[in-house]
Amino acid sequence: MLENIYVVRHGYRSNWVVDPQTGTYSTTVKSPTGIASDPALASYGVQQAVQLGEHLLQVQPPVDLIYSSPFYRCLQTLSPFTDALADRQAKIDLSALETDAPTHGRKVRVNVEPGLGEFYGLARFDHPSPASIEVLNQHFPRLHAEKSPIVVPSKNGESITQLHDRVAYCLSELIKRADADPSGPKTLLICTHAASMIAIGRALTGRMPEDETEEDFRCFTCSFSKFTRRQPGKGVEVDGDWGQEASWDPLEPDEVPDIGWRGGKGVGGGWECEINGDCSFLQGGEERGWNFEMETQRIAKLEQEETEALTKTNGKYATLENKQGVDLQDLDLHDIVTNGAQSVQGITEEAQPANGRHD
Repeated sequence: MLENIYVVRHGYRSNWVVDPQTGTYSTTVKSPTGIASDPALASYGVQQAVQLGEHLLQVQPPVDLIYSSPFYRCLQTLSPFTDALADRQAKIDLSALETDAPTHGRKVRVNVEPGLGEFYGLARFDHPSPASIEVLNQHFPRLHAEKSPIVVPSKNGESITQLHDRVAYCLSELIKRADADPSGPKTLLICTHAASMIAIGRALTGRMPEDETEEDFRCFTCSFSKFTRRQPGKGVEVDGDWGQEASWDPLEPDEVPDIGWRGGKGVGGGWECEINGDCSFLQGGEERGWNFEMETQRIAKLEQEETEALTKTNGKYATLENKQGVDLQDLDLHDIVTNGAQSVQGITEEAQPANGRHD
């Protein structure tokens, strides 16, 4: 049975530009997958990923099972760790072969799951999708994707509430899979994005604040969180089997089952947070933090600018300049403009964080 879950956020990434009228993405730094909205890590993010990988090689208990968002930056963030883990396992297998000793190591594999993917809020055009597993396999070894994903985020976008239910549903299925795995994994590692990392913390613990913008679970770039499973008899009592009957239907992608994780219940019987967004192993420490309050403020500002733009253009949409100097790396997830009419552009691949923010 699964006992521990580690959650990490991807490293500092490259950026893009989005046309607010069409939802078309473009970038000055070409994405390896050919999808402008699926950027690679910036050079600084690669350094962060190496430092994270070194930390993950030392954590106890060790990682048994790995899941990731399908976006390139998450898989790239995991690469230093999985490469080192595979090298370590190869040496163990070689030594065992030379001594005729049995080998018990697991094959290093990164399971790709869309349900752990990006959150884009709500917008009037289709939201971006990651590259296919066939394309991703050209860039990363050791990937695996089930033919039928647990859940796929709606192309129509999600509210904050829908994001939490999507993540909770995905987690519940992942935990059930791990519990049923005959190899008996004890520790799961997940690599995801800022908003999803917050939602994961809330879904595991069952603690959904009344104010969804409350700053509770931390999500700096390449930060590390740890959750341990509650012991039977502790925490909130759950009637019957925690595994829900309802399942996500790809024919109705916008309808994600509410599995009743709120009120302190949590998914999989509930979990406790032991480590919350640790960055002590990173040379730059805590950088690029994000929370839902930043998103609500951003939406309010865009709505105001849209109203002003419509007034000036007699009801027709116009492209506004980014006069406020919005840094999309601070927002991280929401580079797409939600109900706005603003053209925004973030930093380039070569930009480096000074104090962790570019306010």
